[in-house]
Amino acid sequence: MQTDIDPRNLIGRKAFDRNGTKIGTIDEVYLDDATGVPEWAAIRTGLFSRDAFVPLEPSELIEGALRVPFERALIKDAPDFGVGRHLSPEQELQLYHHYGLDVTSPSPLPDRDFGKLAGTEET
Repeated sequence: MQTDIDPRNLIGRKAFDRNGTKIGTIDEVYLDDATGVPEWAAIRTGLFSRDAFVPLEPSELIEGALRVPFERALIKDAPDFGVGRHLSPEQELQLYHHYGLDVTSPSPLPDRDFGKLAGTEET
């Protein structure tokens, strides 16, 4: 998805599944803690329904609406963490797994010798 869009401009937009079936209306947008980039949208799935979290990547903003590349049933079955609260890394991981998205862990730091132990200096 475009990362240059203001997340506040997503709120209130309609969201549709991969088949063009309406899912609901975007209630909230959640930003990545490290980058500040919009990462998740909470979509109100009906008048008395709950909000369903959908990933903004690989979703697309097309003609003013969010097109989510998943089936409506999968979206409605997403884990329910409630809205208005911070998503923990564990909750995000559950959502990534629910949608079958690859979660790449940060690569390990290179194993380097950054210094010598005290008392082991060569003379």
